[in-house]
Amino acid sequence: MLAGDFRRIVLGMEGAFEASHMGHPDFRAHGRIFATLNAEETRGVVMLTPEQQQNLLADHPAMFTPAAGAWGRSGSTMVNLDAADEDTIGEAVTLAWQNAAAKAAAKTKPVARTHKKRPATPRKKRAAIVRKKTKTPTRRKKPRR
Repeated sequence: MLAGDFRRIVLGMEGAFEASHMGHPDFRAHGRIFATLNAEETRGVVMLTPEQQQNLLADHPAMFTPAAGAWGRSGSTMVNLDAADEDTIGEAVTLAWQNAAAKAAAKTKPVARTHKKRPATPRKKRAAIVRKKTKTPTRRKKPRR
């Protein structure tokens, strides 16, 4: 597989578009990066969950490797384009695209309140609290000359 084939598969996803990130092409959908190519366009990267990554690594060890460090542990998976086939890459890209869609949807959901709102303080009590706070002496500014 060549970089052009990877690009064609990724851009075939609904709403996907190509941009640039830190000097290399990236592919975005749902407001998130879900795939990239390195600057030399010899390797691709798909953003998977750690479970999805483990499944692809077990089934296709020559095609996929985890990215280095924390990125790899969180599911960022490098694609060896020389060993890749279109069907498997299509599956991996679809998973990455679906993950981006799920994260975008989760971000826009309203957060449910887990605690009840305290009842409002009655007006008379609030006024008394304010008066108590203002009884401390205030400093007077010196007049300007």
